[in-house]
Amino acid sequence: MTKVLIVETNVQNYQGTNDPTGLWLGESAEFVDEMQRAGIAVDYVSPKGGFVPLDPRSMKYTDAAIMAVYRDPDFVERGLKNTLAPAAIDPEAYAAIYYTGGHGVMWDFPDNAELHAIASAIYAHGGYLLSVCHGIAGLLNLKNTQGDYVIKGKTITGFTTAEEILAGKKNVVPFLNREVATSHGANFQKKRFYKDYAVQDGHLITGQNPFSVRSVARKFITEVQK
Repeated sequence: MTKVLIVETNVQNYQGTNDPTGLWLGESAEFVDEMQRAGIAVDYVSPKGGFVPLDPRSMKYTDAAIMAVYRDPDFVERGLKNTLAPAAIDPEAYAAIYYTGGHGVMWDFPDNAELHAIASAIYAHGGYLLSVCHGIAGLLNLKNTQGDYVIKGKTITGFTTAEEILAGKKNVVPFLNREVATSHGANFQKKRFYKDYAVQDGHLITGQNPFSVRSVARKFITEVQK
């Protein structure tokens, strides 16, 4: 059975502030919905394992499908209350790793060696690297067995500087996705702010913002159903 590993953040506040952040609900829930429709199993992991906070702002951007997943006891138990720790993960069990967003990921995704090892192993055995929005932070510093950045020479996308400005967080976040991606040799593409946009480059599929989740999921589903 095809299975995907969903990565979520443990970070509850913007670093150095009391301003809450966390997982952007739709970026996990919409992906889960697409996987369920396609008969693809999922597991959930976070850098520390255990509890995953929700960005309260994300609750304003829900629909019936998102809320159906949110109310699913399995999602609540495995995806929010008791996510797996990286040490519990066998990369060989997964056809892809999917990095969700929410601003919190900018602090606990980029340099997590355990998650890097999992993603590298999945990619090395022909699996897919997926991300949406700020989730690209999980791929920005990932290197291959030759020591090169995985995104080097690849066309990718993620939450843009314009979107960061509109969100009012440009001066709060520790880095800007496009700047890091470009410095690591990636071809960073974008469309108009807050428009659905996903790009695929081989086994790398990335989405620009919260409105791109289903496009990322469907590109992956198309690949595994070939």
